[in-house]
Amino acid sequence: MTLMPTASTLPDEYVIRGAHLLTMDRDLGVLPRGDIHVRNGEIIAIGESLPPSSLYCLDAQDRIAVPGFVDTHWHLWNSALRGLVRGDDAEHGYFPITLRLGPLFTPQDSYHAVRLGLAEGLLSGITTVHNWSHNTLSPDHADAELQAMRDTRVRGRFSYGWGQGLSARQTMDLEDLERVRREHFSSTGLLSLGAAIRTPIPNPRGAVPIEVIQQECAAIRKLGLPMTMHARPGIVSVLAAHGLLGKDLQLVHPQGVSAHECGLLAEHGTSMSCSPVIEMHYAQATRGVIQYQELDERNIQQSLSVDSSAASANADFFSCMRALLWSHKQRFGSAKPLSAHRLLELATLEGARDLGLADRIGSLTPGKRADLLLVRKTDPNMAPVFDAAHALVYSGQPNNVETVIVDGQALIRNGAFTALDIDQVVRQATASVERLAALDPVPARS
Repeated sequence: MTLMPTASTLPDEYVIRGAHLLTMDRDLGVLPRGDIHVRNGEIIAIGESLPPSSLYCLDAQDRIAVPGFVDTHWHLWNSALRGLVRGDDAEHGYFPITLRLGPLFTPQDSYHAVRLGLAEGLLSGITTVHNWSHNTLSPDHADAELQAMRDTRVRGRFSYGWGQGLSARQTMDLEDLERVRREHFSSTGLLSLGAAIRTPIPNPRGAVPIEVIQQECAAIRKLGLPMTMHARPGIVSVLAAHGLLGKDLQLVHPQGVSAHECGLLAEHGTSMSCSPVIEMHYAQATRGVIQYQELDERNIQQSLSVDSSAASANADFFSCMRALLWSHKQRFGSAKPLSAHRLLELATLEGARDLGLADRIGSLTPGKRADLLLVRKTDPNMAPVFDAAHALVYSGQPNNVETVIVDGQALIRNGAFTALDIDQVVRQATASVERLAALDPVPARS
């Protein structure tokens, strides 16, 4: 594996001028025309008209500037498998495919799939990602996924998990989790470390005895790492009964949570990541409606996520916002409105809060890192724009994203990658999945 080029299309210090700023900062609010001064990856100043200077100027007229989207739960390792997943098919649906092929992944397969998913995510404006790695088959697989994240230069958390096929009575590789922390996270950078743990409630990947979960949680908490787990109906009560809820735990999928369990989540400060596209897709067969409103009324920390671009077939974060919007409207109509501004907040600042990064990203605020998007207002599907938040949520698409900046560096300019050979990324991911498909004991029907 080779590192991607490190050149940026922007200098160390520059000014973004004339953008329609959706700062997501409650003090700064919305500036219909404003400037952003960036130095060494940090936002230095924001204003309606910063003083003229000799600094490099990035012209953002007719562009909406918004903080980069923050994904809080994404199984990047299976991104490239979407070519093999066939909806709810009993043999070639998401769970059968990932359960069969997951154990066959080499570290290189993981690398290529993660890199493909991250590349698509960048095009959709995702600048921070929570890599929910539940196919960590070996130390080499963990290192490969981390290398893919570094090579694409995103910000994010790598949550070390287990390998598909691991016995339910066997713990994840806790010794290697400690190694990864020691070798890869001795200093602060774009990436942080967490742990993904299995579920003690029946689910398609199998329930794990609570004693094993307790052993894993104790070891992870000893390392001081945040944890994440998929939720199922009744899981909150089980975790509470065994003392496992806490501010260091993120649950995923706000469905099937009782009123009493909402109270337990609020009491213990446990957060919830919502994957609206996937939750709507599997709602009838599994857990029911998305309970954004119930959790919001208890002030429970919530955020948005892709979940799996193999299951949803894409990583469109605009669709994530809209899926939650339509789900909420179907349940409540106009009685309990969910505003476009709130959806953008869930996609940016709330995601940063969920990952413990709100002091660094999530809003366009002086002192924070420069993670942001420039989105064209003049594209046919966007124009005319009067309410920028409404336009982004109701009309925005990945192809409207013109510029993506992470830590002050432009990874996308004019809709194209600046330092990533996307043809190579696609070619290598495709070859990887072709190899895996040839090994599948249940070949796909034509």
